[in-house]
Amino acid sequence: MKILVTGAAGFIGSSFVRQVASNDILPEASEIVALDSLTYAGNMENIADLVSSGSINFIKGDIRNGDLVSNACLGVDVIFHFAAESHVDRSIDSAKEFIETNVFGSQVLGEIALRNNVKRFVYISTDEVYGSISEGSWSEQSPVSPNSPYSGSKAGGELMLLALSRTHGLPVTITRCSNNFGPFQNVEKLIPKSVTNLLQGRHVPVYGDGLNEREWLYVEDHCRAVALASSIAGNENILNLPSGRSFTNVALLEVIVARMGLEFSKVIEFVADRKGHDRRYSLDSRKFLEFFPNFSLTPFESAIEDTISWYQKNPEWWKGN
Repeated sequence: MKILVTGAAGFIGSSFVRQVASNDILPEASEIVALDSLTYAGNMENIADLVSSGSINFIKGDIRNGDLVSNACLGVDVIFHFAAESHVDRSIDSAKEFIETNVFGSQVLGEIALRNNVKRFVYISTDEVYGSISEGSWSEQSPVSPNSPYSGSKAGGELMLLALSRTHGLPVTITRCSNNFGPFQNVEKLIPKSVTNLLQGRHVPVYGDGLNEREWLYVEDHCRAVALASSIAGNENILNLPSGRSFTNVALLEVIVARMGLEFSKVIEFVADRKGHDRRYSLDSRKFLEFFPNFSLTPFESAIEDTISWYQKNPEWWKGN
């Protein structure tokens, strides 16, 4: 089976291709085509060893480039579409790149997948498309109600691919995950930003009162779940991916600060809240677990410890990003 992974040099995409290349997931994949435009979020260092060893075939290019994507899709059986503009703050400053990449780019990729008779198109989306929920959890039947330009663009990409599925029969699977964390994550995100600030003796900024609540999913668990989701037949699969580990921002930072041996009150700085900041996310992942009842998560304690340790041991990586 030949697969195409977009955004393959990014945080989640590089973890995915690394796990596939090592046969930890998707053992039926015999050939990996890795596509990335290498913007600020895509780092060639993340996959350089896989390229040099011949484990993956890397193509530098933009998913909005139809000719390039057409060539990349030749003979491909399954597309895993990780490529995205994904930082909420950047989308608030300017939404243009988010619309062009997350909506138009997905449309280009979807139409070319149709022409190439791709057997499965897996779109990696986000719980943020649901908006905010004060209590309970979202199921896959919950309405999409995004509140930021980023989440609106991800919802737009979903809708474009579902339209291609309903109109033309494109076999689409959409996975909606919670916040990811792990090694190789860009330092603009909450956990790596906090860890690297603390390593440099800086304060950690916290939006508003710090009580915004998120579920957290270790990146390797996310990639395993995506690989499993790709095996489900049907044209319009939408799956919330399991996490079930919820923290307010303050509670999460308390864990990180304590594990780094620091005093919380001395290193945290509360700042003005983000515009349109969603208060709480919570996913109901029972549908996924009905398909894969034996799926288990890496214990949070070991996952966060490994993540902190990786940033401590790799300052040359994050100082260059």
